[in-house]
Amino acid sequence: MSTSDNKITIGVLAVQGAFIEHEHMLQSLGVDCIEIRKPEQLDQIDGIVLPGGESTVQGQLLRKLHMLSPLRKMIQNGLPVLATCAGLILLSEEIDNGEPAHLATLPVTVKRNAYGRQLGSFCTTSDLPQISGFPMVFIRAPYIASTQESVKVLGTVDGHVIAVQYKHQIGLSFHPELTDDTRIHQYFVEMVRGTAKSNIA
Repeated sequence: MSTSDNKITIGVLAVQGAFIEHEHMLQSLGVDCIEIRKPEQLDQIDGIVLPGGESTVQGQLLRKLHMLSPLRKMIQNGLPVLATCAGLILLSEEIDNGEPAHLATLPVTVKRNAYGRQLGSFCTTSDLPQISGFPMVFIRAPYIASTQESVKVLGTVDGHVIAVQYKHQIGLSFHPELTDDTRIHQYFVEMVRGTAKSNIA
């Protein structure tokens, strides 16, 4: 956990999906990372990344490994989280196809595989607050169909919400870890550092 020099450790959920790219990007920023596969590892982290993959499988594994409830409680208590694609679905309070919610800490409704087969995977460039011209990679991506008023919309593409922030939770439809642009991860790292500093102050 955090030390007096504000050194941080970020966990990357590694039960399924494309987690290694997040690790590489965080490590390129000089951040210590650990792969999270057991509930006791949650005690070692100052923030967590929920990667892309299969959200239903990830949710099942979180339950099987007894991590769903403790992770939900940590996020509700302020653990910073960066969630991409399937990770966004894990966070969402509601999934529009009727699938039961998983962590349900982010007050949004997501639409799974929202872009369909024809646009199942595509790339574009769009602006985010304080981050202009960010390259966005979408792979069988969801989008955010609705948000509660407390949720800040960070970005849209073709009229669909694809990036939000709620307190210390960032949810993205796209995969910043599949680009060479580290700005979103840097923003998340600074959020984690700020939270860790406030916790030890």
